[in-house]
Amino acid sequence: MIYSENIRSLPLKILTCFFVSMLSNPVSAQIHNGQFLEKLLKKHSQHLANVLDNPDKYEVQILYTKIDRNKKNEPHFTTYGYHVNNNRYFYPASTVKLPAVLLALEKVNKLKIDKTTPMITGADRPEQTAVVADTTSENKLPSVAHYAKKILLASDNDAFNRLYEFLGQEDFNDSLRAKGYNNVRITHRLESAIGTENNRYTNPVKFEKDGKVIYEQPGKYADKKYISPEAITKGKGYLKNGVLVNEPFDFTEKNYFALEEQHKLLKAIFFPESVPARQRFDLSAEDYSFLYQYMSQFPVETEFPAHYTDDYYDGYCKFLLFGGTKTRLPRHIRLFNKSGDAYGFLLDNAYIADFEKGIEFMLTAVIYCNEDQIFNDDQYDYETIGLPFMRDLGKAVFDYELGRHRSMRPDLSKFEVRYDK
Repeated sequence: MIYSENIRSLPLKILTCFFVSMLSNPVSAQIHNGQFLEKLLKKHSQHLANVLDNPDKYEVQILYTKIDRNKKNEPHFTTYGYHVNNNRYFYPASTVKLPAVLLALEKVNKLKIDKTTPMITGADRPEQTAVVADTTSENKLPSVAHYAKKILLASDNDAFNRLYEFLGQEDFNDSLRAKGYNNVRITHRLESAIGTENNRYTNPVKFEKDGKVIYEQPGKYADKKYISPEAITKGKGYLKNGVLVNEPFDFTEKNYFALEEQHKLLKAIFFPESVPARQRFDLSAEDYSFLYQYMSQFPVETEFPAHYTDDYYDGYCKFLLFGGTKTRLPRHIRLFNKSGDAYGFLLDNAYIADFEKGIEFMLTAVIYCNEDQIFNDDQYDYETIGLPFMRDLGKAVFDYELGRHRSMRPDLSKFEVRYDK
């Protein structure tokens, strides 16, 4: 929707409908769906133009929020959208891990448990696995804090699964919906073939301090079903046990996390005072610093897990602007982000800041890069289509931000954090 400067001249009936629409769907009402973003991107590179000229093929959705500050450093937001559609399904991949981190931090706060307290995961069903130690952490024990670090630094799947189990499927989904994130369904663990029904069961969990159990949670079962009410199929075939099945792949029971909700969640992390109270998370100032650090820290700047220094590179999981490059990245530009890739879908959700130039903006995007329309064949076009698109998208918006006028240079000191090394 684009606001009209002549809104006062509209008839009362139309004005009434306009404001009722805004109140019933405040986030959508703030998205400018004009041609500004498309023109900006097509002007930047031929690669972007080629992709955007085929929106149905690549299923691109983009949200870009411009941020302007006043003399009090208070932010004002202008959001532009491209083909944003909550009804167009894409597989959210690892982006579902970010709300898991937020809800897990919120839950330990409500339980008055420090996030570094050892968390022991049990198993009371055959398909479940237990965790009593974590050799990658400093004290060799698992915790909400260490799982969150592994998720934010290197998108660790097992770490997500453990937070999913701590939250429980029903509380995971209902907590997000209670906060107004309605276009979300978290139905399963990641890299797990245990099936829809078994994913409704989650493991028993306990927290121990100085050898004593301070909180114990039995295994849970989600009474509600969170799968799509309508069938969702995509593509023309998929591999099953190495055999091609010439039928569309079924995503009906897969996770779902609409782009608009991801962008809204990002705003709640970096500008909690600017979102409705119900959309915020019950986090401490230290929790926010923790998030800002590990969402932007490069793996090579990490002490624990120690192997991240050797196994990963600066651009790992940094898709927007950097395109997942393996070269060393500048330290004054930081992506505070959560990205993901699976089933040919490539995503990134980022608050981007240049501390030298005084630039900040939010950018969230998804692109579908699966030319052969076959799933599970590991023949996705991330390197040739997806990552170049994310790189050029980020550069186009960054260059625009670099050249546009700001009445006030933003004070970004809130987001300047100390890294492990």
